[in-house]
Order: sequence, then structure tokens, then C-alpha cells
Amino acid sequence: MLSIAVAQWKQVDARAEIHKLVDELNRIGTGFDLSQDFVLKAGLMLADIASVGFKVENFTNANMATLEANWSAIRNALVRTVELVASFGLNGQTLRADSALLPIAYYLYARSAADNYVTHGQYAADRETIRRWLACSLLKASGIWGSGLDTLLTALREVIQKSGKDAFPDGQLRQEMESRGKSLTFAPAEIDDLLSMQYGDKRLFALLSLLFSFVDLRNQFHIDHVFPISHFTSARLRRAGISEPKIEELGRLANELPNLQLLEGTVNIEKRAALPAAWLRTRYPTESDREHYRSIHLLGVVPEGIEGCEEFWAARRERLREKITAVLNPMALQTSQKVQEQDAAEIGRRRAPRQAGA
Repeated sequence: MLSIAVAQWKQVDARAEIHKLVDELNRIGTGFDLSQDFVLKAGLMLADIASVGFKVENFTNANMATLEANWSAIRNALVRTVELVASFGLNGQTLRADSALLPIAYYLYARSAADNYVTHGQYAADRETIRRWLACSLLKASGIWGSGLDTLLTALREVIQKSGKDAFPDGQLRQEMESRGKSLTFAPAEIDDLLSMQYGDKRLFALLSLLFSFVDLRNQFHIDHVFPISHFTSARLRRAGISEPKIEELGRLANELPNLQLLEGTVNIEKRAALPAAWLRTRYPTESDREHYRSIHLLGVVPEGIEGCEEFWAARRERLREKITAVLNPMALQTSQKVQEQDAAEIGRRRAPRQAGA
């Protein structure tokens, strides 16, 4: 397909331009792993070619002329898109599906996003909406960006054409995706799956960055074990008198989400194998500062040694469950709270006559 495109561009060296753009995109932030296929599909999508599929009939002279004529604007939109997701802290290791960038690129292209879109305060709310939509799409275990990709991308492009003039149309995109069996709502079983994610899962960074949005992702952040994983080696646990079945269980739990947090890279290197309670005392001399850190990271009570780690993980798992539900399913949470308020009001009304009579 690249060869077909190359042969039909008249004013621009397509092969050189596409190779150059791929290299530029992959150097942004801490590095990406985007391909020529990604750029070609982006070209089909952003140039409003009827189908975004890699089919010979899509690479006609007329379509390639349209792509070439709009190449400068398409190129700028792709650079802006990758700069944006890099500002979210994502890179080639944590971006689970490259295709998830294409609706964002189309949106930025369609609205002719300003050069300072990624940094200027006036676009902050729009950027946050995009970040949440992107993270939710990357967190779905079933994979939003797999089967039926071309028809999905074409449909999302139509949504943005109709509803994306002034702001990223998060609600309309979600509705379209749900109508195609690609809902961004998370069922309780899916939240359980997220809570059990193991260190190394590509979805972890997206989730942690949503849950702990106070972190400045312009800095490099690591996924850190709250209780250092080095304390849970089989040899070390055996020396501590832990039984074999328990050794395996603790090793698994130590790598699950309740024992993970985002920590700035330099701080994580300094922390090394320090247990959390001791590390907190060293880094935050006052109790108020330690309490603030424990609160914003949903740590709760932190035991001195690993003896209390299971209770710590169980308690943090429930705090994380509540936060994940609130962040990923805000409408469901609002509905639940509204029902609870209505129930409370109804109970109050029923009690009122008895209290008056008394």
C-alpha cells in the first residue's frame, strides 16, 4: 500500500515523508513504537477517505491526491496527538493500542488544533476529557481496538464530524461505541479484573494515572511496589518461616494493583527496598505530611513490616475499588447515589408522621 501511495503522489516524496514522520513521532516524549501502517491508516482517516481499510480501491489517484494535498495538516495533527498522549505519561510500553490515537488525531485535525493545544490552560478541560476517554478505551480487557476496527474508526469519524466542532465529543463517542458492543462502562467483574492486574500489565499505567491524577506526568513516573518486591522472594519468605502455599500467594499478591503506586522515577530509585512505613518517615518528617501522602495514595494504615501486608492489601483493594468505580463509571455512581438519596428521603417521609404523632 505504501508503494501504491508513493507512486501516486506528485509534489511530495511520500516514502521519505512517511518514514520521516514515523521517526519523529517515535522520538516524542520517552519514545513510541508507531509504524508506517499507523501513519497510512491515519492518512486515510484524516483525509476523509470513505473507508480507512487497507484496500487497493482506497488508494485511487483521487484519494491519494486528497491525501497529498492535506498532508501538511495531517502531519501536524499526528505530531500534536502524540505530544498530547506523551503529556499523559504514555509511551511505547504503556500505549496498549496505537489505533486508539486515531479518533483523537481526527478530532485535532478537524478542529485545526492550535500549536499550543497540548500546553495552554484554555484547552485543559478538553485535554482531560480526551485523557479519560483514551484511558477507558485502553483499560478494556476485551480490547476495544481489535475486531471490526475499520468500521469502528469510520463510525467514530462521523461522530466527530457531527459533534466535535467545539469540544471532544466524549458522550457521543461512548454511545456509538456501546451501540457496536464496545462499551466503555465497566461491570463489577471487570473492575475485579483491574484490581487483580499484575505488575507488567500494559493497562496499569493508564489506570494508575487516572486514579491518581494529581501526579505531574510531565515528569517520568515509575510503577512502584509499595512493599518492595524484593521482600517476597521464595528464599526470603522461607527464611521467615512462611509455608510453601503461602509463599506463592504472597508473591502473587505483592505484584497486584493494591501493592502498586505511581512514584516519580528519581524518588523510586531512592526508595529502593525500603519498607513503606520507614520510607515515609524518612521522606516526610512530619505526621501531617505522612498522613497527606497516605491519604492521596489510598494507603490507609501502613504496617511496619511485611507481617501486616495482607491486611493492608485487602483494605487498600476496597478503597481502590470505590475509586475505580467512581472514576470509570461516574454516571453509574451518580445514579447509585441519587437512588440512595431518594431512599433516604422516602424513609424520612415515612418516619415524619410517626414522629409528629409522638
